[in-house]
Amino acid sequence: MAQNPKRNSPSNKASSNRNPVRATQNKNSRNGRRAAEEQAEREQLATIAKERKQQTIIGIIVVAVVVSLVAIAGFSVWRANRPVSEATVQKSYDAVQSVKTKPADANSKGGFLISKNGLNKKIAKVPTVEIYMDFLCPGCGSLNRSLDPTLTAMEQAGQINLEIYPNAFLDSLSTDEYSTRTASQVAYIAQNDPDHVLAFIANLFAEDFQPSESSYKAVSNATLQKLAIKSGVPSAIAKKSTAGTYTSWITKISSYTPLRKELWNVSGSNKGQMTTPTVRINGNYWDLVTVESANSDLVSDFLKAVGLEESEIGTSGKLPSIGSTGKPIAIS
Repeated sequence: MAQNPKRNSPSNKASSNRNPVRATQNKNSRNGRRAAEEQAEREQLATIAKERKQQTIIGIIVVAVVVSLVAIAGFSVWRANRPVSEATVQKSYDAVQSVKTKPADANSKGGFLISKNGLNKKIAKVPTVEIYMDFLCPGCGSLNRSLDPTLTAMEQAGQINLEIYPNAFLDSLSTDEYSTRTASQVAYIAQNDPDHVLAFIANLFAEDFQPSESSYKAVSNATLQKLAIKSGVPSAIAKKSTAGTYTSWITKISSYTPLRKELWNVSGSNKGQMTTPTVRINGNYWDLVTVESANSDLVSDFLKAVGLEESEIGTSGKLPSIGSTGKPIAIS
Protein backbone atom coordinates (compact mmCIF):
# COMPACT_ATOMS: atom_id res chain seq x y z
CA MET A 1 0.00 0.00 0.00
CA ALA A 2 1.39 3.32 -1.00
CA GLN A 3 2.05 5.64 1.90
CA ASN A 4 0.85 9.25 2.02
CA PRO A 5 4.04 11.21 1.38
CA LYS A 6 2.66 14.41 2.98
CA ARG A 7 1.97 12.76 6.29
CA ASN A 8 4.95 10.33 6.65
CA SER A 9 7.83 11.83 4.74
CA PRO A 10 10.53 13.16 7.07
CA SER A 11 11.58 15.63 4.46
CA ASN A 12 8.08 17.03 4.22
CA LYS A 13 7.84 17.36 8.03
CA ALA A 14 11.14 19.24 8.20
CA SER A 15 10.04 21.43 5.34
CA SER A 16 6.84 22.25 7.14
CA ASN A 17 8.68 23.25 10.33
CA ARG A 18 11.00 25.47 8.34
CA ASN A 19 8.08 27.33 6.67
CA PRO A 20 8.48 30.92 7.93
CA VAL A 21 4.93 31.95 7.08
CA ARG A 22 3.35 29.12 9.10
CA ALA A 23 5.75 29.63 11.98
CA THR A 24 4.83 33.28 12.13
CA GLN A 25 1.16 32.42 12.03
CA ASN A 26 1.57 29.96 14.90
CA LYS A 27 3.52 32.49 16.93
CA ASN A 28 0.98 35.17 16.25
CA SER A 29 -1.78 32.81 17.24
CA ARG A 30 -0.05 31.98 20.53
CA ASN A 31 0.65 35.65 21.17
CA GLY A 32 -2.96 36.51 20.37
CA ARG A 33 -4.27 33.89 22.77
CA ARG A 34 -1.86 35.10 25.45
CA ALA A 35 -2.87 38.73 24.87
CA ALA A 36 -6.53 37.79 25.01
CA GLU A 37 -5.97 35.86 28.23
CA GLU A 38 -4.01 38.75 29.73
CA GLN A 39 -6.73 41.20 28.67
CA ALA A 40 -9.41 38.98 30.17
CA GLU A 41 -7.37 38.74 33.37
CA ARG A 42 -6.96 42.51 33.50
CA GLU A 43 -10.69 43.01 32.98
CA GLN A 44 -11.47 40.49 35.70
CA LEU A 45 -9.08 42.22 38.10
CA ALA A 46 -10.60 45.58 37.21
CA THR A 47 -14.09 44.20 37.84
CA ILE A 48 -13.02 42.79 41.19
CA ALA A 49 -11.39 46.08 42.13
CA LYS A 50 -14.50 47.98 41.09
CA GLU A 51 -16.74 45.69 43.10
CA ARG A 52 -14.48 46.04 46.13
CA LYS A 53 -14.56 49.81 45.76
CA GLN A 54 -18.36 49.80 45.50
CA GLN A 55 -18.61 47.51 48.52
CA THR A 56 -16.33 49.84 50.44
CA ILE A 57 -18.43 52.86 49.50
CA ILE A 58 -21.62 51.02 50.39
CA GLY A 59 -20.06 49.94 53.66
CA ILE A 60 -19.11 53.52 54.46
CA ILE A 61 -22.62 54.71 53.64
CA VAL A 62 -24.21 51.97 55.73
CA VAL A 63 -21.94 52.74 58.66
CA ALA A 64 -22.71 56.45 58.30
CA VAL A 65 -26.45 55.79 58.21
CA VAL A 66 -26.29 53.47 61.20
CA VAL A 67 -24.19 55.96 63.16
CA SER A 68 -26.61 58.71 62.18
CA LEU A 69 -29.63 56.67 63.28
CA VAL A 70 -27.95 55.75 66.54
CA ALA A 71 -27.11 59.40 67.12
CA ILE A 72 -30.69 60.45 66.40
CA ALA A 73 -32.12 57.72 68.60
CA GLY A 74 -29.65 58.54 71.34
CA PHE A 75 -30.56 62.21 71.18
CA SER A 76 -34.28 61.44 71.30
CA VAL A 77 -33.87 59.17 74.29
CA TRP A 78 -31.58 61.65 76.01
CA ARG A 79 -33.94 64.52 75.37
CA ALA A 80 -36.89 62.50 76.56
CA ASN A 81 -35.33 61.20 79.74
CA ARG A 82 -32.81 63.83 80.78
CA PRO A 83 -33.69 65.77 83.94
CA VAL A 84 -35.39 69.05 83.09
CA SER A 85 -34.48 71.63 85.69
CA GLU A 86 -36.90 74.28 86.85
CA ALA A 87 -34.40 76.85 85.63
CA THR A 88 -34.55 75.39 82.10
CA VAL A 89 -38.34 75.42 82.08
CA GLN A 90 -38.42 78.98 83.44
CA LYS A 91 -35.93 80.16 80.83
CA SER A 92 -38.04 78.67 78.04
CA TYR A 93 -41.20 80.17 79.53
CA ASP A 94 -39.55 83.59 79.75
CA ALA A 95 -38.54 83.30 76.09
CA VAL A 96 -42.23 82.87 75.20
CA GLN A 97 -43.17 85.96 77.20
CA SER A 98 -40.42 88.02 75.60
CA VAL A 99 -41.74 87.60 72.05
CA LYS A 100 -42.88 91.02 70.89
CA THR A 101 -45.62 89.96 68.51
CA LYS A 102 -47.98 87.46 70.09
CA PRO A 103 -51.75 87.03 70.23
CA ALA A 104 -53.14 89.25 72.96
CA ASP A 105 -55.83 86.79 74.01
CA ALA A 106 -53.69 83.66 74.25
CA ASN A 107 -52.80 82.56 77.76
CA SER A 108 -49.21 82.61 78.95
CA LYS A 109 -48.72 78.96 77.93
CA GLY A 110 -50.02 79.33 74.40
CA GLY A 111 -53.68 78.37 74.67
CA PHE A 112 -56.92 79.96 73.48
CA LEU A 113 -60.04 79.35 75.57
CA ILE A 114 -63.15 78.99 73.44
CA SER A 115 -66.66 78.79 74.90
CA LYS A 116 -70.19 79.46 73.68
CA ASN A 117 -69.79 82.97 75.10
CA GLY A 118 -66.67 83.70 73.06
CA LEU A 119 -62.90 83.93 73.36
CA ASN A 120 -61.59 83.82 76.95
CA LYS A 121 -65.10 83.89 78.39
CA LYS A 122 -64.98 80.85 80.62
CA ILE A 123 -68.23 79.20 81.60
CA ALA A 124 -68.46 78.24 85.25
CA LYS A 125 -69.24 74.78 86.58
CA VAL A 126 -68.27 72.91 83.41
CA PRO A 127 -65.07 71.03 82.52
CA THR A 128 -62.27 72.71 80.62
CA VAL A 129 -60.74 70.46 77.96
CA GLU A 130 -57.22 71.26 76.72
CA ILE A 131 -55.96 69.85 73.43
CA TYR A 132 -52.34 70.17 72.25
CA MET A 133 -51.94 69.61 68.53
CA ASP A 134 -49.68 69.75 65.49
CA PHE A 135 -51.55 70.04 62.20
CA LEU A 136 -49.31 67.56 60.40
CA CYS A 137 -49.63 64.98 63.18
CA PRO A 138 -51.72 61.99 61.99
CA GLY A 139 -52.72 61.09 65.55
CA CYS A 140 -54.01 64.62 66.06
CA GLY A 141 -56.04 64.31 62.89
CA SER A 142 -57.48 60.99 63.97
CA LEU A 143 -58.40 62.36 67.41
CA ASN A 144 -60.01 65.44 65.90
CA ARG A 145 -62.04 63.52 63.35
CA SER A 146 -63.29 61.16 66.05
CA LEU A 147 -63.93 63.61 68.86
CA ASP A 148 -64.42 67.05 67.28
CA PRO A 149 -68.16 66.79 66.49
CA THR A 150 -68.84 65.89 70.13
CA LEU A 151 -66.57 68.59 71.54
CA THR A 152 -67.98 71.26 69.24
CA ALA A 153 -71.56 70.35 70.08
CA MET A 154 -70.77 70.44 73.80
CA GLU A 155 -68.88 73.74 73.49
CA GLN A 156 -71.77 75.37 71.63
CA ALA A 157 -74.22 74.12 74.26
CA GLY A 158 -72.14 75.50 77.12
CA GLN A 159 -71.26 72.02 78.44
CA ILE A 160 -67.47 72.48 78.23
CA ASN A 161 -64.81 75.09 77.71
CA LEU A 162 -62.25 74.23 75.04
CA GLU A 163 -58.61 75.32 75.22
CA ILE A 164 -56.73 74.82 71.98
CA TYR A 165 -52.92 74.79 71.90
CA PRO A 166 -51.47 75.00 68.36
CA ASN A 167 -47.87 73.80 68.25
CA ALA A 168 -45.26 73.03 65.61
CA PHE A 169 -43.13 69.93 66.13
CA LEU A 170 -43.06 68.35 62.67
CA ASP A 171 -41.58 70.97 60.34
CA SER A 172 -38.76 68.58 59.45
CA LEU A 173 -41.29 66.27 57.80
CA SER A 174 -42.51 68.95 55.41
CA THR A 175 -40.77 70.98 52.73
CA ASP A 176 -42.34 74.32 53.65
CA GLU A 177 -42.54 74.44 57.48
CA TYR A 178 -46.16 73.35 57.33
CA SER A 179 -46.51 72.82 61.08
CA THR A 180 -45.32 76.32 61.96
CA ARG A 181 -47.31 77.98 59.18
CA THR A 182 -50.60 76.34 60.11
CA ALA A 183 -50.08 76.79 63.85
CA SER A 184 -49.42 80.49 63.29
CA GLN A 185 -52.49 80.67 61.05
CA VAL A 186 -54.72 79.01 63.65
CA ALA A 187 -53.41 81.43 66.29
CA TYR A 188 -54.24 84.37 64.02
CA ILE A 189 -57.76 83.14 63.34
CA ALA A 190 -58.36 82.32 67.01
CA GLN A 191 -57.33 85.87 67.88
CA ASN A 192 -59.29 87.59 65.11
CA ASP A 193 -62.23 85.29 64.37
CA PRO A 194 -62.67 82.85 67.28
CA ASP A 195 -66.18 81.93 66.13
CA HIS A 196 -64.73 80.02 63.17
CA VAL A 197 -61.45 78.70 64.52
CA LEU A 198 -62.86 75.29 65.48
CA ALA A 199 -64.36 74.84 62.02
CA PHE A 200 -61.01 75.78 60.49
CA ILE A 201 -59.15 73.28 62.68
CA ALA A 202 -61.64 70.58 61.68
CA ASN A 203 -60.99 71.36 58.01
CA LEU A 204 -57.21 71.28 58.51
CA PHE A 205 -57.60 67.80 59.98
CA ALA A 206 -60.12 66.60 57.38
CA GLU A 207 -59.07 63.28 55.88
CA ASP A 208 -59.19 64.70 52.35
CA PHE A 209 -57.01 67.68 53.28
CA GLN A 210 -54.48 66.89 56.01
CA PRO A 211 -51.11 66.23 54.32
CA SER A 212 -49.25 62.98 54.84
CA GLU A 213 -46.20 63.22 57.08
CA SER A 214 -44.54 60.35 55.19
CA SER A 215 -45.13 61.60 51.64
CA TYR A 216 -45.62 65.30 52.12
CA LYS A 217 -46.65 67.56 49.23
CA ALA A 218 -46.29 71.32 49.58
CA VAL A 219 -49.36 73.34 50.57
CA SER A 220 -49.52 76.94 49.36
CA ASN A 221 -50.69 79.94 51.35
CA ALA A 222 -53.44 80.43 48.78
CA THR A 223 -54.75 76.94 49.51
CA LEU A 224 -54.73 77.60 53.26
CA GLN A 225 -56.53 80.90 52.73
CA LYS A 226 -59.25 79.19 50.68
CA LEU A 227 -59.65 76.59 53.43
CA ALA A 228 -60.10 79.35 56.00
CA ILE A 229 -62.75 81.06 53.84
CA LYS A 230 -64.48 77.70 53.42
CA SER A 231 -64.57 77.50 57.23
CA GLY A 232 -66.44 80.81 57.47
CA VAL A 233 -63.46 83.10 58.07
CA PRO A 234 -63.88 86.50 56.36
CA SER A 235 -61.69 86.92 53.29
CA ALA A 236 -59.70 89.83 54.73
CA ILE A 237 -58.77 87.82 57.85
CA ALA A 238 -58.07 84.68 55.81
CA LYS A 239 -55.56 86.51 53.62
CA LYS A 240 -53.72 87.99 56.62
CA SER A 241 -53.75 84.69 58.48
CA THR A 242 -50.94 83.23 56.34
CA ALA A 243 -48.59 86.18 56.75
CA GLY A 244 -46.70 84.43 59.56
CA THR A 245 -47.63 87.05 62.13
CA TYR A 246 -47.12 84.70 65.06
CA THR A 247 -44.31 82.53 63.68
CA SER A 248 -41.76 83.57 66.32
CA TRP A 249 -44.29 83.05 69.09
CA ILE A 250 -45.23 79.59 67.83
CA THR A 251 -41.54 78.65 67.64
CA LYS A 252 -40.99 79.62 71.28
CA ILE A 253 -44.21 77.95 72.41
CA SER A 254 -43.18 74.75 70.65
CA SER A 255 -39.87 74.73 72.52
CA TYR A 256 -41.51 75.40 75.86
CA THR A 257 -44.52 73.05 75.66
CA PRO A 258 -42.61 69.69 75.68
CA LEU A 259 -40.77 70.77 78.85
CA ARG A 260 -43.99 70.91 80.84
CA LYS A 261 -43.98 67.74 82.94
CA GLU A 262 -47.75 67.87 83.40
CA LEU A 263 -48.04 67.09 79.67
CA TRP A 264 -45.78 64.04 79.68
CA ASN A 265 -47.16 60.56 79.02
CA VAL A 266 -47.87 58.63 82.21
CA SER A 267 -47.83 55.19 80.58
CA GLY A 268 -46.80 53.34 77.44
CA SER A 269 -43.56 53.43 75.45
CA ASN A 270 -43.48 57.24 75.51
CA LYS A 271 -43.83 57.54 79.26
CA GLY A 272 -41.92 60.54 80.55
CA GLN A 273 -42.13 62.62 77.37
CA MET A 274 -44.73 64.62 75.54
CA THR A 275 -46.39 63.43 72.36
CA THR A 276 -49.25 64.82 70.33
CA PRO A 277 -52.14 64.79 70.64
CA THR A 278 -52.21 65.55 74.35
CA VAL A 279 -55.49 66.05 76.20
CA ARG A 280 -56.12 67.35 79.69
CA ILE A 281 -59.44 67.65 81.49
CA ASN A 282 -59.69 70.21 84.30
CA GLY A 283 -55.90 70.34 84.35
CA ASN A 284 -55.61 66.55 84.72
CA TYR A 285 -53.79 64.41 82.16
CA TRP A 286 -56.22 62.21 80.20
CA ASP A 287 -54.29 59.07 79.33
CA LEU A 288 -55.05 58.23 75.70
CA VAL A 289 -52.82 55.15 75.96
CA THR A 290 -55.21 53.66 78.52
CA VAL A 291 -58.17 54.63 76.34
CA GLU A 292 -56.63 52.96 73.28
CA SER A 293 -55.65 49.83 75.20
CA ALA A 294 -59.24 49.41 76.31
CA ASN A 295 -60.22 49.01 72.63
CA SER A 296 -63.32 51.08 73.22
CA ASP A 297 -64.98 54.01 71.49
CA LEU A 298 -63.16 57.33 71.97
CA VAL A 299 -66.37 59.37 72.21
CA SER A 300 -67.87 56.98 74.75
CA ASP A 301 -64.65 57.09 76.78
CA PHE A 302 -64.62 60.89 76.76
CA LEU A 303 -68.25 61.09 77.83
CA LYS A 304 -67.47 58.62 80.60
CA ALA A 305 -64.48 60.71 81.65
CA VAL A 306 -66.51 63.91 82.03
CA GLY A 307 -69.70 62.28 83.28
CA LEU A 308 -72.23 62.90 80.51
CA GLU A 309 -74.70 60.63 78.73
CA GLU A 310 -74.54 60.38 74.96
CA SER A 311 -78.18 61.47 74.71
CA GLU A 312 -77.26 64.68 76.54
CA ILE A 313 -74.62 65.88 74.04
CA GLY A 314 -75.43 69.41 72.91
CA THR A 315 -78.29 69.84 75.37
CA SER A 316 -78.12 73.14 77.25
CA GLY A 317 -78.48 72.75 81.00
CA LYS A 318 -77.26 69.15 81.00
CA LEU A 319 -73.81 69.49 82.52
CA PRO A 320 -71.03 66.92 82.92
CA SER A 321 -70.94 65.50 86.43
CA ILE A 322 -67.27 66.27 87.12
CA GLY A 323 -67.95 70.00 86.92
CA SER A 324 -65.09 72.47 86.67
CA THR A 325 -62.75 70.84 89.18
CA GLY A 326 -63.30 67.09 89.05
CA LYS A 327 -60.79 64.60 87.69
CA PRO A 328 -61.58 62.51 84.61
CA ILE A 329 -63.55 59.42 85.56
CA ALA A 330 -61.49 56.31 84.92
CA ILE A 331 -62.65 53.62 82.51
CA SER A 332 -63.91 50.70 84.57
